[in-house]
Amino acid sequence: MRGYFGIGVEGISKAHNLGAVLRTAHAFGASFAFTIDAFHKARDVNITDTSRSDVHLPFYEWDKPADFILPKNCTLVGIELTDDATDLPSFRHPASCAYVLGPEQGSLSEDIQARCSHIVKIPTRFCINVSLAAALTLYDRTISMGGYPDRPVRPGGPELDAVDNWQPPGYRREARKAKA
Repeated sequence: MRGYFGIGVEGISKAHNLGAVLRTAHAFGASFAFTIDAFHKARDVNITDTSRSDVHLPFYEWDKPADFILPKNCTLVGIELTDDATDLPSFRHPASCAYVLGPEQGSLSEDIQARCSHIVKIPTRFCINVSLAAALTLYDRTISMGGYPDRPVRPGGPELDAVDNWQPPGYRREARKAKA
C-alpha cells in the first residue's frame, strides 16, 4: 500500500485509552502516533499498550493545538460525530494522512477541526470509546486501501479461485520491474 498514516488524540485523559490507541496504531502499521493537550498518567499507558509501541513507532506530544505540526503533504482527518461529517463507510482515505480523535468526554477543539481537511464520523447513534473509534477507523482504512479481493455477493468468504488469483496492490508494477 502506498502512502503512510499517523493517528492521535486531542485532550485524552485516560492512560488506558491512550495505551489501547497506541497498540492499535502499532498493530495496523501506523508511521507515527501523537497526542495534543493530553493529561494522562504516562506510567499507566503500558498496561494496555502491551506491544510497547513507543519502542516501534515515533510518538509525538504537543502541549496545545498551535504547537501541532504534521509532515509536508500530510492531510489531517478529524474523527468526530458531527452533523456535517462524512460517514466513515463513504469516505475515501487519503494516501498520506493523520487521523485525530477527540477526548473521552468531549469533542475535537474548534482549532483542530478548522485544521482538518476532512471530518469523518463513525455512523453510530452516540459516541463510542476513543480507542474503539481509532480501531474502527484504521480497520476501515485497511479494508478500503489494502487491495483485498472484492467481497462476495453471497454470505461467506470469497471463492477459492478469487483468493488464489488475488494479487497485492502494486504486484503488476513490481513484476514489470523484475522483468526489466
